[in-house]
Amino acid sequence: MKYSKATNYALHTMLFLVATSPDKPVGVQQLAERQQVSPTYLSKILTKLVKAGMIESASGANGGYKLKRNWEQISFLDIIHAIEGTASLFDCSLNHNAACLIQQVMVSAEEKMEEHLRNQTIFELAQKMPKHLA
Repeated sequence: MKYSKATNYALHTMLFLVATSPDKPVGVQQLAERQQVSPTYLSKILTKLVKAGMIESASGANGGYKLKRNWEQISFLDIIHAIEGTASLFDCSLNHNAACLIQQVMVSAEEKMEEHLRNQTIFELAQKMPKHLA
């Protein structure tokens, strides 16, 4: 199972925002440089996080992106769903639907993984970061 690079950048961006400046806007250029990614590409990812209600954008000289909603409670799963969507990772191609035994095993495993990701907040991870990395 593999998540897209966009999810990787979204998770790292959110961790950086939580660890360094939860209330202060950070420019897309600074966020992009930190991850060595194109600002244009990162902007598309940030737009998804804005639409999900996790961050907000502010324009102007002191503009940028900052955390929005109860950022202390944003889970890994919230961020992953904002980028990847909520579709199941596995879908039986033999039209067995819910009766497919393989589908049942795969869905069960996915539910356990999602539970783990739902219980891990980006805030908890930020608290574990050494100050020099923030």
